[in-house]
Amino acid sequence: MTTADITSQSRTAWLAFDKLGVLIALIAAAGVFLPFAVYRANRIVLGEGVLISSALNAPWAILLGLVLLVGVGMMLLRVNPLAKLGVGFVVLATLFVLIGQSATFLTPPDNTFSRVSPGAGFWLLTFAFALMVTDALTRLKFGPWQRIGILAAVGVAMAALLWSGAWNDLSILKEFATRAPAFWAEARTHLLLAFGSVAIAIFAGVPLGILLYRVKPLRAAVLNTLNIVQTIPSIALFGLLIAPLAWVAANVPGAAAIGISGIGVAPAMVALFAYSLLPIVSNTVVGLVNVPEAANDAARGMGMTNRQRLFSVELPLAFPVILTGIRIVLVQNIGLATIAALIGGGGFGVFVFQGIGQTAMDLVLLGAVPTVALAFAAAVVLDAFVEMVSTRERAQ
Repeated sequence: MTTADITSQSRTAWLAFDKLGVLIALIAAAGVFLPFAVYRANRIVLGEGVLISSALNAPWAILLGLVLLVGVGMMLLRVNPLAKLGVGFVVLATLFVLIGQSATFLTPPDNTFSRVSPGAGFWLLTFAFALMVTDALTRLKFGPWQRIGILAAVGVAMAALLWSGAWNDLSILKEFATRAPAFWAEARTHLLLAFGSVAIAIFAGVPLGILLYRVKPLRAAVLNTLNIVQTIPSIALFGLLIAPLAWVAANVPGAAAIGISGIGVAPAMVALFAYSLLPIVSNTVVGLVNVPEAANDAARGMGMTNRQRLFSVELPLAFPVILTGIRIVLVQNIGLATIAALIGGGGFGVFVFQGIGQTAMDLVLLGAVPTVALAFAAAVVLDAFVEMVSTRERAQ
């Protein structure tokens, strides 16, 4: 094969279309023709969609058009994933900065009542280029620390964007400005519910899983009971706990003093704890059952007792599976904690349900966006930890 043939094949491969990229590009193209921003005269009236050409002044609109053109071109072609990753982040950064510029451009001077929100086009474009970034990250197969580093960099960039004031004219930031103390109070409650329920479930679920591993006759009955709890709809379980906890608060000395009541944080914590048990208990059992018999035989040959084998051999080898269960539960509970607001438990759900009641979608976003961001960050970090632990166990 001649050098010219090799060059021709290389050029052809570079110009080949990426099948997934074509699909993502179609999503991005649809986003271009949908409203980039939504203008409302006040926070509760129906809004008017504004396309990119009208949502930004001419220089910014042209810049965004060129950036999107380059980004879509990179989507379509089968190029180096690292290049796709870089371009994807640049496009997302441009979108996030210019949605703030759009809010400033569309808000009339000295008007404190009007609201500007991201439109369907912005969300669709963000979704498309987030898919492009995710696809590039998958192909690059970064290690766990690299993924955590990328997540941290994105978090720092978002914090810098918020601190700069570039989003101050967006409706969601105006909602935050009037509710900042309440937002941080509900954030603390949400974290307490999500992480506290998982911590309690770990302390109760891992020993229960060990017990079920040791005592096989109990295994099916307990796991089936926990599975029944898991199938109860979350709102129903929250409601079912109101009456018994109210009775406990009224009849058990000291119960009310430590915060137990029919509504509030207590029933929410109990419900989230109940939902957390099945994944942690079942993963503990599965992890211990799947410990290689050769490892146990070697431990017995060394004269280890049952207790020594459990803590020195079985639990360390089962830990990646147990950690996977904890990851599932944490991400689940971050989302489920939103429902706690229905029974006075607080959390980000307070803003979600207030926004629904007032038909104020930006207030809904004030509760929904941090919940989604928190769940995504928890998933990325724990996935990385699971991979690190699994790799270490294989190396040993």
